[in-house]
Amino acid sequence: MEQTATPNAALSAPAMQRPLWKTFLFFLGPMILANFLQGLSGTLNNIFVGQMLGTRALAAVAGLFPLVFFFISLVIGIGAGASVLIGQAWGAREPHKVKAIAGTAIALGLVLGALVALFGGVFTGPMLRALGTPADVMPAALGYARVMMLAMPGLLVFILFTQLLRGVGDTVTPLWALGISTAVSCVLTPAFIRGWAGLPQLGVTSAAAASIASFACALLFLVFYLRHKRHALAPDRELLQSLRIDPRLLKLVVKIGLPTGVQMIVISVAEIALLSMVNAYGSSATAAYGAVNQVVNYVQFPALSIAITASILGAQAIGRGHADRLRAITRTGLKMNLVITGTLVVLGYLFSRHIMGLFITSAPVIELAQGLLHIMLWSSLVFGFASVLSGVMRASGAVLVPTAISICCIVAIEVPSAWALSHWRGLQGIWMAYPITFTAMLIGQALYYTLAWKKRKIVRMV
Repeated sequence: MEQTATPNAALSAPAMQRPLWKTFLFFLGPMILANFLQGLSGTLNNIFVGQMLGTRALAAVAGLFPLVFFFISLVIGIGAGASVLIGQAWGAREPHKVKAIAGTAIALGLVLGALVALFGGVFTGPMLRALGTPADVMPAALGYARVMMLAMPGLLVFILFTQLLRGVGDTVTPLWALGISTAVSCVLTPAFIRGWAGLPQLGVTSAAAASIASFACALLFLVFYLRHKRHALAPDRELLQSLRIDPRLLKLVVKIGLPTGVQMIVISVAEIALLSMVNAYGSSATAAYGAVNQVVNYVQFPALSIAITASILGAQAIGRGHADRLRAITRTGLKMNLVITGTLVVLGYLFSRHIMGLFITSAPVIELAQGLLHIMLWSSLVFGFASVLSGVMRASGAVLVPTAISICCIVAIEVPSAWALSHWRGLQGIWMAYPITFTAMLIGQALYYTLAWKKRKIVRMV
């Protein structure tokens, strides 16, 4: 079968001869745009819901965010482990091993997606009540959540597949797929809200129904596009035959991905705990929480993209036998974070009131959300530095200690400090916990990177 030698020109042989920052940008640009589109879809849905249905409807949608993040965390762990292994196999030019790893990861993702849909559908009500969802938004939140749970299998498989594509250096195809998903969602959400073209008026559940349609379209695009391009990860006979859980590969995927998944789950549980604290201040506080999260996501998307880029480039360097490039990759990632994330932080402060007004129509709630954003937005830069360090270490298979550092900071610092500070400063105190936690993470990751990891011998895992 004819293969695409290098899905992304950023990682071709000539690319290895260009300055590392240019290689970063070629890989990073489509990924940032893809993450932007992914965030834009959620943002526009929230804008449609908030502007067309009101603050209570926005609170109903925002209240589900930690639960969705919790389930997404399960598949992100699988993707993180598989993409590192695929990166090393692709760097070593072993395409059959790439498909074997992808097959194991996708099979595991399908199983998890089905379980998430079943679990989420059955226990939606108890989970929302456990979050302390305000009584005045509970009926709308329940309807939205049940439909959204049905969308989780398609959403999880889609997220997983985009991670695997990045493992072979392809950040362009996920961009196209997310563009299609965003376009479909942006058309269907207001259409379902208003009942355009004879569609049913679904109220708050409009965004969830649009999500199901958007990810179905994106997955269909990936199937046909990758087969047409004879892509290294095209769903052809070889990949379909590899759709089984290989115990040896599963062990490696779990070894790298499980700590990452656990970390993501801990983050989501912490967000659930923090949201429960926020909900105690009423639906206006919940709506402000949703709006602030949207803005912070846009700032942190590039930071996470830079960390992913550093991890993939590091894994491919290890696969090619050039582990000596890891330190240069780390330095470049840190500089990229300073410039790109730092710029977005500054813009966020300059235009914070206008941005909050996109989501919220109530002037007092806009004022509240703006103040909360100002407290923690700067710490996204610190978060990015810590993410780059842990991403590079993950490329070598060193995930246990960096993950333990992050989990300890979340469990021992974020949640307790949010609780304590909320009793001192009220709602603002909850947001103060974020910069405290991110700073502790950076200190811990930097110490481990400098004192332990740099002295390790780096070898291929596959």
